[in-house]
Amino acid sequence: MNRFQSLSNKFVVKLSFSFLVIILIIGIVYISVTFFLLDKFYSQTTQRLNANIANHLIDEKFKDKEPFLEDGSVNVELFDDIMHDMMAVNRVIEIYLLNDRGEVLHSLVLDHSKKPEIVSKVNLKPIHQFIENNQEFILGDDPKNINEEKIFSAASFKSNGRVGYIYILLASHDFEKICENLFRGYFSKLTLTTLLITSLLSLSIGFISIILISKSLLIIIHYVNKFKEGDLKSRIPSASTTNLSILATTFNEMADTISQNIEEIKSINAFKKELIANISHDLRTPLTLIRGYAETLNEKEILITEENRYEFLTIIEQSTLTLSNLVNQLYEYSNLDAKQLKPNKITFNICELLNDVVNRYYILSNKKKIKIKLDCKLDIQHFVYADKVLIDRVIQNILDNAIKFTPNGGNITIVLEDKNDRTIVKIKDSGQGIDDLERDLIFDRWFTSKKMKENKGLGLGLAIVKKIIELHGTSIMIHSEGKNKGCEFIFSLYKFEKLENQQVNVS
Repeated sequence: MNRFQSLSNKFVVKLSFSFLVIILIIGIVYISVTFFLLDKFYSQTTQRLNANIANHLIDEKFKDKEPFLEDGSVNVELFDDIMHDMMAVNRVIEIYLLNDRGEVLHSLVLDHSKKPEIVSKVNLKPIHQFIENNQEFILGDDPKNINEEKIFSAASFKSNGRVGYIYILLASHDFEKICENLFRGYFSKLTLTTLLITSLLSLSIGFISIILISKSLLIIIHYVNKFKEGDLKSRIPSASTTNLSILATTFNEMADTISQNIEEIKSINAFKKELIANISHDLRTPLTLIRGYAETLNEKEILITEENRYEFLTIIEQSTLTLSNLVNQLYEYSNLDAKQLKPNKITFNICELLNDVVNRYYILSNKKKIKIKLDCKLDIQHFVYADKVLIDRVIQNILDNAIKFTPNGGNITIVLEDKNDRTIVKIKDSGQGIDDLERDLIFDRWFTSKKMKENKGLGLGLAIVKKIIELHGTSIMIHSEGKNKGCEFIFSLYKFEKLENQQVNVS
């Protein structure tokens, strides 16, 4: 628990530090945006309040005197008078007289720092926009610094046949310096105060949140550690209602999946052990027979008649065939299970293939007087696109199984049906049938029914059938109506190559 507590403390410290940094960044950005918007608000308000100051100046000062003399020069006396009156009322403004080309003809500027250098020309476009709509927030050129723009008031006039403009900047250089100094002071005070209050509140709330989160995390770690140490039933209680519900429910689902997989692995291992025992038994019987009769034949002291010798050799041959079949089945299934076998698909008439297989099984079925009926006409083309050799193997395995479990005098019926893009093969026998419990397991690779054990089989034949059918992109199923009513195997094959990768359930 100490290790978990140490991890929790580190987590809380890191999360608290990250939370504090985020709060500080947000606070600084918030204050900066606030001051930026306040500056814009002040500038727009100031401009709207003083929008008509240029018109008032023209109405008051230019009604009796002309700003331009008859020779075209500026009436300096008039502007000095304006300077005296305006500066007495408002010391933050700067007044410029412009001609119709935007050239600065005269200026009234109060600057205690130094004599300002004034450019010879300003852009008239903002001035025209302002005159047309003086309620719009517009910035104009600063004649003392052409790279800056400031709020202004402007008006046009005519004097002695000349057009001019009164261009008044509403924030002088001295005013901006004062505002900048005040801004820095207020910004520092507001920043410190805001950050202090915000940090205290945020840290308090964040600390409580972190404690709750870390508490939930410690609970999760506790149950995860129990699961890691081997307690497969360890689950986080009330996972959906915890503060970390997604993490908790995800762990519970993962633990369920892992536990299920472990149980499946245990079950498979048990089946494997049983299969190995069955294989050992099935291999030991023919090997014992081969060895015993071979030793008898090789014994010189025992007199063996020709009839006995033939009988012994026949038993050895049958035992050898049994061994060969067992080994071939295991080898074939291992290749199919490892997906190392790729079907060599061609187009062929499956009716012809079924007819050939039935003819091959005539002798075997005749011994038990079992009638095999093939319900398909050779003159009707039932073409499928599949691996002919593998499908032959499928039909053989199903017929082997049907003949093995069908009693003497029974029947086996094979029916072909065309359905859309597929050909459906149905093989039905009149044998013992399959129990409901075994029906879902009959194709399992490790499943061996009691009937198969009685018939000395490993049960791999039907598992091989299922693998081959799955290689063709379709499926196989089995119907059984009950005990002694036989069973029916049904699978389908595609007719065309383009549909070979589609998965279809047989119904």
